[in-house]
Amino acid sequence: MADRKVESLHSSIGLLGISAGSLLLAVHFYSVPRASPLIPSTALGVLLLILSSLLAYAGVRRSLRSASLFLSLYLTISVFWCGYGVVFILGGQGVLNDTGDFRNALVPGLVTFALALLIIAVVGFLCREVILALIASAVSLASAHEVAMHYSTAFGSSAVACNYMVVCLVGGYFGLGRILYFLTKEKIALPGTDLAAKKTHEPIQPTSGSVNHFAVTGLILNMLSASVFGCKLLGVTGKLFIGQVPWLWAAGIYQIGICILSYRAMDVLMATFFGFTSILKFAGGYCLLYPIWQPEEPSFPTPFLVVFSILFAVLALFLTFKSPVDGLYLLFYVAYCIALACRPKGFFEGGPQGMDVAIFVASALMALIHLYNGRASAKIPTGKGAVKALLARSSFLKLREGADLHAPYLGYSKYADAEVLGYACSVLASFAMTMTEDPQAPLATVVIPWVVVAGGILKLLGGSVAFARGKTLESSAFILYAVMWIIWGLTRYGGLYGTTRSFHAAVGIIAFMLFNGFIVFCTLFLNIAWFFYSLTFLLIAVSFLLDAIHALPAGYDIAATLIFGLVSFYCFLSALFNSVFEGSCLPMGRPIVQLSGVGGGMTKCLHLPARKASSVKRIADILKNGGTCGIPTDTVYVLVAACNRPDAVEKAHQSKRQAQDRPMSLWISSLKQLEPAKHLISPLLWDFMEAAWPSPISLVVPRGEWVDFLGMKDSAKYVGTPQSVAIRIPDCSVTTHLIDLVGPIVVTSANPTGEADTTHHNQVYAKLGNKVDAVLCDGPSPENIASTVVDCTKIDSGNIGFFRVGIIPKSQVLQILEQVQKKHTSVPKSGTCTTKGQGEHLNHSQAVPNGVGTAASGGTVPSLSPSPEGGRRNHTRL
Repeated sequence: MADRKVESLHSSIGLLGISAGSLLLAVHFYSVPRASPLIPSTALGVLLLILSSLLAYAGVRRSLRSASLFLSLYLTISVFWCGYGVVFILGGQGVLNDTGDFRNALVPGLVTFALALLIIAVVGFLCREVILALIASAVSLASAHEVAMHYSTAFGSSAVACNYMVVCLVGGYFGLGRILYFLTKEKIALPGTDLAAKKTHEPIQPTSGSVNHFAVTGLILNMLSASVFGCKLLGVTGKLFIGQVPWLWAAGIYQIGICILSYRAMDVLMATFFGFTSILKFAGGYCLLYPIWQPEEPSFPTPFLVVFSILFAVLALFLTFKSPVDGLYLLFYVAYCIALACRPKGFFEGGPQGMDVAIFVASALMALIHLYNGRASAKIPTGKGAVKALLARSSFLKLREGADLHAPYLGYSKYADAEVLGYACSVLASFAMTMTEDPQAPLATVVIPWVVVAGGILKLLGGSVAFARGKTLESSAFILYAVMWIIWGLTRYGGLYGTTRSFHAAVGIIAFMLFNGFIVFCTLFLNIAWFFYSLTFLLIAVSFLLDAIHALPAGYDIAATLIFGLVSFYCFLSALFNSVFEGSCLPMGRPIVQLSGVGGGMTKCLHLPARKASSVKRIADILKNGGTCGIPTDTVYVLVAACNRPDAVEKAHQSKRQAQDRPMSLWISSLKQLEPAKHLISPLLWDFMEAAWPSPISLVVPRGEWVDFLGMKDSAKYVGTPQSVAIRIPDCSVTTHLIDLVGPIVVTSANPTGEADTTHHNQVYAKLGNKVDAVLCDGPSPENIASTVVDCTKIDSGNIGFFRVGIIPKSQVLQILEQVQKKHTSVPKSGTCTTKGQGEHLNHSQAVPNGVGTAASGGTVPSLSPSPEGGRRNHTRL
C-alpha cells in the first residue's frame, strides 16, 4: 500500500504540473490580442522550464500501474515545454526579431508534439486510460490550433487557450483528487478518482528487464530533431536559424537522459542507439549556431560520417536479432549518415533533409508500436518470436536471456553494461580527428560535437556506468579519455590551440601520458584487448605532445588515430557480441599477466542483490547443490556451505586455506533445527541459547552426538574441535531466511586465513576470486566489530568463560545467564565468570583451540590470551 501511495503521489505531481503549465499558457493565449501580454515572454519561458523539470521528475518516478503511458506523457510534455520555454525566452530577449522568426522557431516543435501526443492519446483510449487520453488529446489539439493560428488569421488564440483550460481543469481535478484520496487514508475520494477498484484488476508491469518503457520518449525525440530539418524541406518553415536550436539541443540533452534510463532498463542496444542519435542532435544545433561566428556554412568530416554509418549498420544488425523492426528502423540512420557524408553542406542540403522526413514518419510509427505493445495485451507483431526461434536452432549463436542477462562484474548494479557505447565513442572521436581544418577558421567543421559530445560527454557516461557495475579500471580509463577528448576538442577547435604551442600544453599532455601509462600497466592484469586499447591511446597522446613541441612527423597523427580507431572498433564488436549472445566470437582475451583474485572467474561467480528474495532462493539452491557462497551477516561477510553436503564443507575449508587450528563454526536459523537432538543438550544450555539468540553471540558448546544429526559425516572434522563446537543464530533476516531454506550451515570468514575481515561484497570476490560459486551482495557490512564468543562448555556448573568480548558486552551476557539460571533451581542463581587464567577453567579453555567461534560472523577466532579484567580483550575483527 505504501509503494502504491508513493507512486500515485508521483503521478499526482505530474498531473498538477501539467495543470499549472496549461494554466500559464491559457492565460498567455487569452492575452495575446492585447497590446502587452499578462505574462512576459521571458517569465513564461522560465516558468515552463521549471515545470518541465518537475514533469521529468514525475515521469522518471512514474506510476507502476501505467508505466508505459504516464511515463511517456510526462516526459513528452517535459521536452515540449523545455524547448517551448527556451524559444519564449529567445523571443523575450529580442533574438527573434525578424518577421516570421517566432513562427519558424515554434512550428517544428508544435508539429512534432501535436502528432506525438495524439499517438499517446489514441493508445490511452485503446487501453482505457481516460484521464491520460483526455490530457494528451487536449494538448495535442492545442498544439495543432497554435500551428494553424500562425498560418491563418481565421484561427484565433482563444481556441488554443480553451484547450489548455481543459487540460488545466482535468489535470487539476484528478491530481488533487488523488492526493486527497491518500492524505485522508482513502476516506475521501472525489468522483472518478478512486483508485482502489482499478488497481486490484490491473497487473503491475515490470519496469526493467525485457521492456524498455523509455524507448517511446527516445523515438519521439527523434521525431523532434527530424521535424526541424524536414519542415524546411517541405516548406512549412522558411529557414533554418538559431531559433530552432532549442528543439535540437533539448532533444539531445533529454536523449542522453533516455540513454541512461535505458541502461537502467537493462536495454544495452537501444541505450547505445539513443547515445548515437544524441550526437546528431548536438551536431545539428551546432550547425544552426555556426553563422554567429562564421559567414560560410560549416563543412563535414566525411571519414567520420562513413564510420558513423558503419557503427549504425553494425548496431542495426545486432538489434535485428532482438527485434527485426527496430533493426530496420536503424537503417534509416545509416542512410542519413551516408546522405550527410555525400553532401558538403550536410544538414542544409535537400538529401539529408529528405531523410529527416523519412525518419520523422518512421519514428512516429515506431513510437506507436512500442507504446501499444508496452501496454496492450494484444501485440503488434515485430518479428521477435521468429528470430528467436531461428536462433534456437543454431548451435553457434545463442541469445543471452534470463536474470543474468547483464550481471555486473562485481557486486550488483541497476545498470546494464555501457562499454559498447564507450568503445563506439572512441571510434567516433578518433576518426573525427582525421579531418584537416583551416588554422585560420578553426570552427569551419562540426568536429566540436563529434569530439566533445561523442568522445567526452558520452564517454563520461560510459565510465560512470562502468564504475557503478564494479569495473573500476575500465571506468577510470573511460573517464580519463573523456577528459582528454573534451579538453582537446574545446581548445583546438575553439581557437585556443593556436599555431604557437606553449610549454604549458606540453606539461598537460605529459600528465595525461603518465596517467595513461599507469592504466596501460594495470591492463596487463585485465585482458589483451584492453592492453592494446590503452596502449594505442598512448600513441594519440604522443602525437599531441609532438605537435606541441613542433616535432610531429607528417602523417603520424593520422596513423595513430586510425590504429586507435580500429582497436576501438574491435572492442565495440566484442562488447556487442558479449551483450547479445552467450559466449563471444570476438573475445577480449585473457590477462597478459595472470594474478590470483584479479580478473579471473568473473563469469563464474554470481553476484546477486540481497534485497531480492529470488536472489536468496538462488543462493539456497547453489548451497543445496554443493556450492559455497559469500553472504552478508549482522557483522561482516562470511563463507558458508550446507551442513548436509560434506563435499561442500570440505570445499569451503580448502578454498580459503583454512588453518587446522582455526576450525569452522555452525549456524542455525532457529532452535527448531536442533529439536531432534534436544535430549542430548543440557536444559540449562538449551534455555541459555534460546535467551541469547538471535544475536552476534557465538556459544562454544560441548561436542556430542547431536552433531551427527546435521549430516556432515566425515566433514564434521572441519567444524569445531573434538571437544567443542561454536554455534550461533545470526541477527540478520537475510541470513536466517537463507538458513531456513537450506538448513544448518557451516561458516568461516570470507578471507584467506590471516588476512583482514571482508566488510563489503566486492572484497569477497577480490580475496577469494573464483573459489566461491556466488556472492549475496548487500554493500558495506553493518558492523566491523567481532561477535562475542562465550565458552559454555561448563555452563551446568554455573560458570561461563569469554574467549572474546566483541560487539555484545560481557555484562549483557552475564545478565542473560542470570535470568536463565533463575528458572533452574538446581543451578546457582548467579554465574561466575572465569577466564583462561582462572583455576580449572584454564585447562578446558586450552582444550578448545582458538578459532572455534566466528568473530563477526561465526568464522575463526584468533588466539586470545587472558586480560587482567577477566578475559576481556580489544574488539577484533573476524
